[in-house]
Amino acid sequence: MKVTSLDLNLLVVLDAVLEEGSVTAAARRLDLSVPAVSRALGRLRTAFADPLLVRSRQGMKPTAYALALRPRVRALVEDAQSLLGPAEEDTAATLRRAFTVLAPEDLIACYGTDLLTRVRAEAPCVQLRFLGTGRVADEGAAVREGVADAAISVNAPKEPDLRVEGLAREPLVGVVRAGHPLTRGGGITAARFAAGEHVVVSRHGRLRTAIDRRLEAEGVGRVVAASVPDFTTALRLIATGDLVGIAPATLAASLAGKLQLATFPLPLEVKPLRVSLLWHPRRENDPAHRWLLTRIREAAGGQPLGGGAGG
Repeated sequence: MKVTSLDLNLLVVLDAVLEEGSVTAAARRLDLSVPAVSRALGRLRTAFADPLLVRSRQGMKPTAYALALRPRVRALVEDAQSLLGPAEEDTAATLRRAFTVLAPEDLIACYGTDLLTRVRAEAPCVQLRFLGTGRVADEGAAVREGVADAAISVNAPKEPDLRVEGLAREPLVGVVRAGHPLTRGGGITAARFAAGEHVVVSRHGRLRTAIDRRLEAEGVGRVVAASVPDFTTALRLIATGDLVGIAPATLAASLAGKLQLATFPLPLEVKPLRVSLLWHPRRENDPAHRWLLTRIREAAGGQPLGGGAGG
């Protein structure tokens, strides 16, 4: 297929259809009619000699070929938007765009409202798509392949080909329901902390964490009753029973009143969570993307802790 044989505007349609997984949703996003998007999809299918989207019980699903095309099409569309987009000083006021921010559900709960408020105040036509990390296997790959415009990550590894900037250090606290026996009877020692039944947080379902090693170094062990994939779920379980858990201080404080939780300093030395912002350097010439990163920094608490490629 020659480039001259394809209307490059169709790539914008292809990008929207693959991201939305729906002709109707893509039409709404592009402010086009459904028949217009259907015709464009037909032309794309002919041009690429592939159905691109096929029907399934869960709706329209991309073909393997379409999945391989997606990051390349996304990068081309982004480059075009950057080249033809408004000047930086006009970006927020005039921008019509949807950004995808990948983050653990707990961080969406912590930062999402503030970020959305800031974005809507400055750019009322911008949409945010929060994508939980449970939907992807590798945060770095999602940013690298264009699935997400940016990612907010906990304890992110070094990524030599990505920008990784520290956003915040989030201390961890102990959490129980209000009225739990741990809230009475004086100070909380490692032995008292370990004596209760615990819920731990692990995306991979692990029942043993670094906390167990630290407790064992103090000469005590604990009983882990359950493992859950995120802190928010853990806090909800804690609120309705006698489980003991650990959570980021900001998240625990935000839900303490609603869920009737009590927090306490951990009787162990535990490193705070390192919250980082990830993005791909190919987006750095896009004023709208730079604007988004600034709003994320502000929502996460202001000044970055340090940035640069890989850390």
